[in-house]
Amino acid sequence: MVSTLSPVVLAAVIAAYFLLLIAISYFTGRNASNSQFFLAGRQSPWLLVAIGMVGASLSGVSFISIPGLVGAGKANTAFSYLQMVFGYLLGYVFIAQVLLPLYYRLQLTSIYSYLEKRFGPVAYKTGATFFLLSRSVGAAFRLYLVALVLDGFVLGPLGIPFMATVAVTIVLIWVYTFRGGINTIVWTDTVQTVAMLSAMLLTVGAVLSTLDMGLSDMWTKVETMGYGQIFFFEEGWKDPNNFFKQFISGALITIVMTGLDQDMMQKNLSCKTLEESRRNMYTFSALLLVSNVLILFLGAVLWVFALEVGLTIPEQTDNLYPTIALQNLSPFIGLVFLLGLIAAAYSSADSALTALTTSFCVDFLGFESRERTEQEEKQTRFQVHIGFSILLFLIVVVFQLINDRAVINALFIAAGYTYGPLLGLFTFGLFTSLQVRDRWVWTVGILSPVLSFVIDAYAPRILGGFEFGFLILALNGLLTFLGLLALSYREYEAVAEPLDALPEEEYH
Repeated sequence: MVSTLSPVVLAAVIAAYFLLLIAISYFTGRNASNSQFFLAGRQSPWLLVAIGMVGASLSGVSFISIPGLVGAGKANTAFSYLQMVFGYLLGYVFIAQVLLPLYYRLQLTSIYSYLEKRFGPVAYKTGATFFLLSRSVGAAFRLYLVALVLDGFVLGPLGIPFMATVAVTIVLIWVYTFRGGINTIVWTDTVQTVAMLSAMLLTVGAVLSTLDMGLSDMWTKVETMGYGQIFFFEEGWKDPNNFFKQFISGALITIVMTGLDQDMMQKNLSCKTLEESRRNMYTFSALLLVSNVLILFLGAVLWVFALEVGLTIPEQTDNLYPTIALQNLSPFIGLVFLLGLIAAAYSSADSALTALTTSFCVDFLGFESRERTEQEEKQTRFQVHIGFSILLFLIVVVFQLINDRAVINALFIAAGYTYGPLLGLFTFGLFTSLQVRDRWVWTVGILSPVLSFVIDAYAPRILGGFEFGFLILALNGLLTFLGLLALSYREYEAVAEPLDALPEEEYH
């Protein structure tokens, strides 16, 4: 247990971990220009980007929430989450074949600049605003998770207030990202992905050793207890684990939360060429599939352990992994878990902070359209970076007061409302040749999530028990698309050339 660890050893190991990140930041952020902060000078090694993106995609949410849901008998029970992961893979193909060529052809720093070229300034600001809202909330959820565990198992018992714990987690991110930005994150996220996956593997090994089981024996036990089921067709559309709901939702979530998300696309756009960026995307997809299988197996192993030793399952299943790692396994595994959790949370939150800074500087302060000196832009960027750090702190504190559900579901439900307008905007731009009355686009962006919320609330009564669940994203995107259609007209100015208008070598 952590209580048996020497405080000096615990502090020394965690301090050493952050010193490593800060050292990486020092070497990658020295004399970094704004171009290197935003896109690493488009020189990032594609393999490192792929590995780092795994940690950013999984995050502390998946690290804790998904294992806890495996045996809960609710949404994402057993291995049903893999159905969504299979949908992710389809979404990544769409990103690699459709979105990346567009972004590289237009040489975008912020992907929302496309909306200005396609529709106009109001659509551009609307899309960027929804990203800022979406990513701020998403990053806050992830930071909340690591702060919650540190507060409940480590710092809280020492009398350190929750808000102080949150402040420390955010300050540490700021320290190693404020100079190098994405140039640093490509390297630190790789380290953090390795740390997170190592923590899960070591935990599985520790549980097998404690229960004196081999892998085959454990898998037999997992199947016997019903935790190994992947596909769910029996209950139809009412079942939150239904295959088609999970698969379709997974594909859409990937398209909007990766392909239409400045955070994730900023890493891809830092690769040298479109070819390398695609290579990165497909490699990342394969690694993410393997990583999710590991997470689900870890969850099943934890539930088997809890039942075998007679452990009371926490009411909030997010606490299952930390409870076992910190209170029922060796001190070494407790320490490994904490490092893995910190790595998982920071690998997504650090890039989110950089992406928020990038989007605000480019989309709202006009870094690419207004003439400023390099020093003036650095100073402004520095202030924006601090501003978003404070904003994340405030959102985490508020979320701690109101959260009453599994964090993984809260994240995706929130994303369904905030990412839906982005899905509708980009879909309309890519798959129609219509122009819209730009000055009214913001009204569609606001009304679509509101209508989606109302429809979702009454759907079970109107549609015979059907619940949208993660499909709320599709409904929201559809309403946005229809709203844009209502604002459209047939006269089309050639503001966006077809994807194949330029030879591929010109946007490499």
